Amino acid sequence: MALTTGIVGLPNVGKSTLFNAITQAGAESANYPFCTIDPNVGIVDVPDSRLQKLTELVNPKKTIPTHFEFTDIAGIVKGASKGEGLGNQFLSHIRQVDAISHVVRCFEDENITHVSGKVDPIDDIETINLELIFADMDTIEKRMTRVEKLARQKDKDASYEYEILSKLKAAFEAEKPARSVELEKEEKKLVQGLHLLTMKPVLYVANVAEDELLEGGNELVDRVREFAANENAEVIVISAKVESEIAELEGEEKQAFLEELGIEESGLDQLIRAAYNLLGLATYFTAGEQEVRAWTFRHGTKAPQAAGIIHTDFERGFIRAEVVSYDDLVSAGSMGSARDNGKVRLEGKEYIVKDGDVIHFRFNV
Repeated sequence: MALTTGIVGLPNVGKSTLFNAITQAGAESANYPFCTIDPNVGIVDVPDSRLQKLTELVNPKKTIPTHFEFTDIAGIVKGASKGEGLGNQFLSHIRQVDAISHVVRCFEDENITHVSGKVDPIDDIETINLELIFADMDTIEKRMTRVEKLARQKDKDASYEYEILSKLKAAFEAEKPARSVELEKEEKKLVQGLHLLTMKPVLYVANVAEDELLEGGNELVDRVREFAANENAEVIVISAKVESEIAELEGEEKQAFLEELGIEESGLDQLIRAAYNLLGLATYFTAGEQEVRAWTFRHGTKAPQAAGIIHTDFERGFIRAEVVSYDDLVSAGSMGSARDNGKVRLEGKEYIVKDGDVIHFRFNV
């Protein structure tokens, strides 16, 4: 399941530094605008302690985590929707992602230039939000021009669409994103084809100085939290500098460093968990002698479609799923014991897969 979150922000807020740290992909980073021109894509393993525990129980030949994709998008500036800076390039890149991780500068550093000359996270957020709204307004107005002609001819479908587009236009005129507009399920389906930038779910990543990380932020972060609360959006606090240091460590060294800093998890772990929640994602596992593997799926996915994530033949020839929850399997100590204790169930085509399910699919093609 190829899902990606785009890392956006004004130039010099630390997004490329963060991207480098969490993906170790070597995206270019420098102290000047437009350093990032083409979007850099990094695929990272999703950390999950359950995978290690399953490996200990099953002792497979290999263990494969699930993955998540981050796209580092060029720094956005005021006027981008009209072609300023990299203009349409960044807009097209954002259209390709499933969610947006908006990195906001919440630290003072006279050695790092700010494009507006001052550190003001809310002004930064609003600059980007407005550029996305302006771009969406352009999309909506062009569509309305086409639909209006049909609506005047009493075309029911066109009239229905025009009404929805009018709702969105009113929101944009009030400088509100498309995701703030209450739409019915069918209305959302119709709007989906427009690929609106402001319809994408957003989380805010407050980038702070290293010494402010333990304090959970600062006054600037508090302002971001207040802003995000009005959008029902989540805020995570990270230090891109600290993430750069963590990225160079592995295993026990990494854990020791985190303990020394007094933090429980890295910014990567926080970002992935937040992105998963934002996109409604979860993880199921397959476990056998050959491999123990994690798979990403969307909440609400039924067993045949979950099987199709592994291979289309699994979905096409789905018979049933042999399912045990992670907790029940760990408590039992082995798949054999879980079966003896009646914890392994046979589920059919209507079964909705749950986070942490360990599944063996039966199929015939």
